[in-house]
Amino acid sequence: MSEKATRAAYGEALAELGAVNEKVVVLDADLSKSTMTVTFKKEFPERFYNMGIAEANMVDVAAGMSTMGLIPFCSTFAMFGAGRVYEQIRNSIAYPHLNVKLCMSHAGVSVGEDGASHQCIEDLALMRVIPGMTVLCPADAKETRKAVFAAAEMEGPVYIRLARLATPVPEEDRPFEIGKANVLRDGKDVAVFATGLMVSEAEKAAELLATEGIGAAVINVHTIKPLDEACVTEYAKKCGKVVTVEEHSVIGGLGEAVASTLLGKVDCKFDRIGIQDQFGTSGKAKAVLEEYGLTAPQIAERIKKLL
Repeated sequence: MSEKATRAAYGEALAELGAVNEKVVVLDADLSKSTMTVTFKKEFPERFYNMGIAEANMVDVAAGMSTMGLIPFCSTFAMFGAGRVYEQIRNSIAYPHLNVKLCMSHAGVSVGEDGASHQCIEDLALMRVIPGMTVLCPADAKETRKAVFAAAEMEGPVYIRLARLATPVPEEDRPFEIGKANVLRDGKDVAVFATGLMVSEAEKAAELLATEGIGAAVINVHTIKPLDEACVTEYAKKCGKVVTVEEHSVIGGLGEAVASTLLGKVDCKFDRIGIQDQFGTSGKAKAVLEEYGLTAPQIAERIKKLL
């Protein structure tokens, strides 16, 4: 199976989208070679804007562009694009419900050697709490392309979380609809809800569990908000045991979104796998994932403990 980073797929999708939608413009905060918006820049230099290291200005300019009928896509690292400019996103984009797409790369601890200062593990929580914000976290390159096109089609602010680390690209074509989770593997013993890079790890964990006779359903939750509450409830009732897996703090992300959906509605065992109440650390990406218990064998062991 081939591998590709979702940030690379994002750059390719932008260029493809730009060719069919002349309203699309791209803004970047001097990181186009890292966010891969450079791919769009090469194709449409007149519709690309390097705003320099001025992220707050970037999203405010994008807000203004959207009022003129354009569809701005803003990109930088998630730490800056969700953290540093939170107030501008909240007040200049979300409050007036403007049509700006915020696509931030280098999210999560898989950023690796850049360390805790750049490993944004709070972005899903920050964006999820903003009224009217749609929050997407694609699992792979193919899903990233579909997320980009879907975001351009819908009206209103969208946050898309992208990663630096290359991850497996599934051979099959999987459906994508904002707000609709995908059941990748059925099972009756435990329901595993995963997002982003953790989807492929959850699938591998399910394969390991299958060798021990444990049937784990794996659900790809690419849309954190609006959450597919019907799917979450259905599988929680079906399995009676629920595990969430995310490369994000367990506070405010996928785990809490699923937990709040089930609270008072479904009686089930529950575990949240993710970054506990701590910062990231510097190291090789895959070693850092292992440090935080986010590899397939570690996920499988946590699931067995719940069972």
